[in-house]
Amino acid sequence: MEVLIERLSHLDSHAEGALRVVMFYDTLMRRRVDLPALARASAGLAECVTGIRLHGTGRAIRMSNDGRQASTPPPPAFATVPITLDDEEIGAVWLERPGPPGSLDDLLLERLAIAAAAVVERYGPARTTMADPALVELVISNGSDEAARTRALRLLGFAPDLPVRVVAVRSQLPLDQVGGLVCPARPVKAAPLADVGVILATSVDPARIPAGVRAGIGTAERPERSWQQARTALRFTTPRQPVVHHDDLGALALLAQVPQDAARDNADVTAIAHMAGTPEDLATLDAYCASGSLRRAADLLHLHHSSVARRLERLGKTLGIELTEPTGLVRARLALTTWRLLDD
Repeated sequence: MEVLIERLSHLDSHAEGALRVVMFYDTLMRRRVDLPALARASAGLAECVTGIRLHGTGRAIRMSNDGRQASTPPPPAFATVPITLDDEEIGAVWLERPGPPGSLDDLLLERLAIAAAAVVERYGPARTTMADPALVELVISNGSDEAARTRALRLLGFAPDLPVRVVAVRSQLPLDQVGGLVCPARPVKAAPLADVGVILATSVDPARIPAGVRAGIGTAERPERSWQQARTALRFTTPRQPVVHHDDLGALALLAQVPQDAARDNADVTAIAHMAGTPEDLATLDAYCASGSLRRAADLLHLHHSSVARRLERLGKTLGIELTEPTGLVRARLALTTWRLLDD
């Protein structure tokens, strides 16, 4: 590669120089270089700082002609050419030449943009966790056609033969940190979408989801279906159960399809809503419904079982449900879960 650059520096003929530029990039593409190597080689050829940016990552690769990353800030204006893949603009390449443009700059940028598109198509973008929300939305939307979904997945760095799982999260932690933890082996991409964080991954380890994060995990291999499942599972999370896998919901997932008005009109749900204004009562009912046992509920609440028994007796009268009976426990669980799903 260095030999070819040296030869180019001695060319006098514009036509021969143009041919050598084409040959130069053909050689780079045959060698299957990555984006940093492509930018580095181009900077050496152009004898000025050369940049590559992908919209999907937002990160710019800037290399100087000495082969190192450019440390100086870019000038306010420079020659730029878009990177296009499947008729979609996915990024840009540019030269930061301090003086007048070179006679072959237009051709060099054109070939650099073509080479950059080929690299993205072959390897996907740089391995960063955060992604363009628009690309993520294309992947998980029911309204996307298959061609658009496949293209978006490729631009995000997912191979076409790998299943993609979706995780819906609510977290105070940075989304890229959560994404890197749940799928440390990559590939994984994350983006905020409305009020929910979206994580796309080829595999998910629920045990690695950090404390304080609520997460719903989809199961289906198709990302748009997995997203629906993940959103549903997220609605079932609680402080006591912050991570819910859609597969574990079983028939409970049907509660998410109950119309909100119908749920509010239910007598048991209405009674829960009135009772929920007292945190102590809500915590007692939650512990009992989660454990199914008076003594286990007492352990969860760090209370004596007789104290919990008195609370449950009072709550049963308030709710109009015999909580110590199997049928009453089922009613209370369903009512409590349905109440939590309201307006979620």
